[in-house]
Amino acid sequence: MRRAAFTLLELIFVIVIMGILAKFGVELLSQAYQNFIFSSVNNRLQSQSTSAAETIAARLQYRIKDSVIARQTDGNFQALASNTDLTAPILEWVGTDIDGFRGNSAVLPHWSGIIDLDLSTSTTLVSPGTDTVALNTLIGVLSNGGSDINNTAIYFVGSDSDIRTGYGWDTAIGAITTQNEAMHPIRSNGVANQFIPTNGATGADNNFTGVDVYEYYQLAWTAYAVGITNYDAGTNTGTLTLWYDYQPWEGESYAADGTAVTLMEDVSTFQFRAVGSIIKLQVCVKSDLVEEYSLCKEKTVF
Repeated sequence: MRRAAFTLLELIFVIVIMGILAKFGVELLSQAYQNFIFSSVNNRLQSQSTSAAETIAARLQYRIKDSVIARQTDGNFQALASNTDLTAPILEWVGTDIDGFRGNSAVLPHWSGIIDLDLSTSTTLVSPGTDTVALNTLIGVLSNGGSDINNTAIYFVGSDSDIRTGYGWDTAIGAITTQNEAMHPIRSNGVANQFIPTNGATGADNNFTGVDVYEYYQLAWTAYAVGITNYDAGTNTGTLTLWYDYQPWEGESYAADGTAVTLMEDVSTFQFRAVGSIIKLQVCVKSDLVEEYSLCKEKTVF
């Protein structure tokens, strides 16, 4: 009985074909895997950088425009509008309490933004439509109990301001103790639509004697700062961090008193500049998972 078998020539062809498949098949699989990893990293970085830029822009959108500064690591600062050094690492501003101004769907805003000049006196500001009780509750929730209505300040729209003394940025000067600056520390006197001017350093009662009081105001309970922390010189990256719940008009600073929130890790660049009243942001992030890969997101805030 005869049995059929592979001839030597057939075996050689099989070996050659298997060798070709082994060489190019592994390369194809490796390339497909590399493409998958790169696509996954790219999508993750795109999503995270977009989220970080949008979070910053969402708060910057409701800034008190005259209050924005660029701060150096040594504490020196200047108004962002006049800043020409793009290496300043910290962007800082006083934010309007937009959450309180929106109120909720069932009632009016918690603060109206209007002062009744006829009913107000040098020691009491009357703000029709304002609910300081609801505002106190909301600030407590947003700050996780760190601040309340007695830590707030108002800014009169259209008033003059000094960037160095008007907002409390200069910790060497300390808290705002008079009502002659851009930010006016206030507290509630228990009446829902009234504010009492205070000394920012002590919270003691103050007055508006000799101070220009305007009809329109913006209320603030916190400043904000954004910058890179935990910088790693080996990878040239750090953590993009947002600070909030601190009051410069009370002599506080972001580093010592602010609550820090991580926006994004592995950030290589955070740059900002002012073009008129517009602020342009750039956030760049790196990844070494596949190869050194950088991705940058830009955002313009009006």
